[in-house]
Amino acid sequence: MTTKDTVEDATFATVADLLGEIVGDLDILGVEITRETTFHEDLGLESIDLVTFAGILAEHFGERVNLAEHLAELDLDEVIGLRVGDIADYVARCVAGER
Repeated sequence: MTTKDTVEDATFATVADLLGEIVGDLDILGVEITRETTFHEDLGLESIDLVTFAGILAEHFGERVNLAEHLAELDLDEVIGLRVGDIADYVARCVAGER
């Protein structure tokens, strides 16, 4: 496993943990968050939840992680189809200064 893979895995784990602040107790809901978990279909989150999550990510990772700006660049179908892995990859790029 490369260092990049390790950073991406760690970022995914953090993003998944932070999602718990919005979703609640995943064990009770019977949901396991994977890279393929979708925000809308699997977690039942709406766009307002993504805005809230954007604030949580910015608070945790800093201002360079601007999920609201990133979402504004996507069309509606892309937002609806967002997976946790997509957000984790975006955060990893921002933290690495690649965005």
